[in-house]
Amino acid sequence: MAIKDLTRDLTKRIASSHIKWSLIIFFVILLFNFIFTPNFFHIEIKNGRFYGSIIDVFNRAAPVMLAAIGMTLVIATGGIDISVGSVMAISGSIAAVLIAKMDVPFWMVLCLPLVFSALLGAWNGLLVSYIGIQPIIATLILLVAGRGIAQLVTDGQIIVFEHPPFEFIAGGSLFGLHFPIIISFGVFLIILFLFKFTALGLFVESVGGNSEASKYCGINAGRIKLVVYIVSALCAGIAGLIAASNIKAADPNTSGDGLELNAILAVVIGGTSLNGGKYFLVGSVIGALIMQSLTTTILTMGVPVQVTLVVNAIVVLVVCLIQSKNFRDILAGIFKLDFRGLLRRMPLKGGNK
Repeated sequence: MAIKDLTRDLTKRIASSHIKWSLIIFFVILLFNFIFTPNFFHIEIKNGRFYGSIIDVFNRAAPVMLAAIGMTLVIATGGIDISVGSVMAISGSIAAVLIAKMDVPFWMVLCLPLVFSALLGAWNGLLVSYIGIQPIIATLILLVAGRGIAQLVTDGQIIVFEHPPFEFIAGGSLFGLHFPIIISFGVFLIILFLFKFTALGLFVESVGGNSEASKYCGINAGRIKLVVYIVSALCAGIAGLIAASNIKAADPNTSGDGLELNAILAVVIGGTSLNGGKYFLVGSVIGALIMQSLTTTILTMGVPVQVTLVVNAIVVLVVCLIQSKNFRDILAGIFKLDFRGLLRRMPLKGGNK
């Protein structure tokens, strides 16, 4: 009985929340593939690991999903972080250099890039919360300088390496699932617990809703903003490790290119407003899956790759329009007007001739 009540409560929450439209779009894309894409849901097991198009969607969406999780918290405070792509490149470059040119323990290969990523996030947070620079300008500084830092780390070269333990990050599996899926959902659950089941999430919403009012309530708005920028950079750093492990190399020029835009789009698709305040971590994850499922669908159907960006833009526009209450009211008003006009023009039985 308790399970039935919990299921009913969860269903009501989804139906009344912003993520319902994202879920509908996601299921529509999956339904389209079920009808028109052969074997899209076919899953097979090879060497103890699941393979299939639907598995690839979750696996390849991992970097964007991670960046979107951190971006959601930053946007919830009324900010923006357009430096996550550069942080991703720096993290992967540091890991590659440590493996290829320095004899360091494996734990340092994992920890040092993330520590440096956290410092970069703290830099963004300090500029925004304590210096008072606008978030888009503060993170734009690191967006530009970060690529230069990544190139300095690698001396402008593509660093190639062979390191089986590190390659497990992108190429390994756990419980039959690709390890990036485990990492991304593990980070999601940790962030969800910290920011949804503790007072920290309430503080984030308070700062994003009204920063000045939150100060009078005893909330240190600057410290909260500092924390979310650090979390955002850490998520990007983890994505950088996955990317470097996936190609067994670090390319400071292309790694993370466009990640910030994809992360912002995933957050918007997920129903989080750029004005700050309320945020939806689950919606951001769904948004990342929507974008990757679109890309996978296009590639599977043999459509030219150049069309991918156009289709993604159209779907983002459709989702945003559907999520807009004003647009839905306008659309409902148009159909209602046409329907009434149609009724007036219809002859009524028994009426005057």
